[in-house]
Amino acid sequence: MNFFEFIFQDWRVNKGNVKGRIILLLFRIANFCSTRKIYYYIGFIYLLFYRILVEWFFSIEIPWNVKIGKNLSLFHGQALVMTNQVVIGHNCTLRQSTTIGNKQLANGNYSTSPIIGNYVDIGSNVCIIGSITINDNVLIGSGAIVVKDVPPYSTVTGNPGIAKPRKDTTPIV
Repeated sequence: MNFFEFIFQDWRVNKGNVKGRIILLLFRIANFCSTRKIYYYIGFIYLLFYRILVEWFFSIEIPWNVKIGKNLSLFHGQALVMTNQVVIGHNCTLRQSTTIGNKQLANGNYSTSPIIGNYVDIGSNVCIIGSITINDNVLIGSGAIVVKDVPPYSTVTGNPGIAKPRKDTTPIV
């Protein structure tokens, strides 16, 4: 994948969403710089610019070195927070006020962060924390608190999040 394909990989799925397009374009450039050593040194100024613009002005914390698959759709980009250990698959959707990260364990250490599969649709105001896996084709309802693994083709709702199998097992598009 060349540079332009890489940085514009989320463009189509965010059609009509100018803020989402801008944030993801800035993220992909920063991610490109951070994952290639030669660009990391050259791109240091850009990485600083990214952090100030995206975190301070847009109020979104997407670390530049997080692993995110292609076609990420970002709705109402506001108050989205994730750690740099998060892994997000292809064709996922994130909405506002969502937290994805690790949790503090009883011994004072921190867990690893969630791994989110492909075709996962995450509603607004969702909290996904801990060493968990959200499998492919999962819908997570608004306000859900997810602290356990979620099987594929499930819908998660509530606090704590309860996964229920979906009857429709066609991939979420």
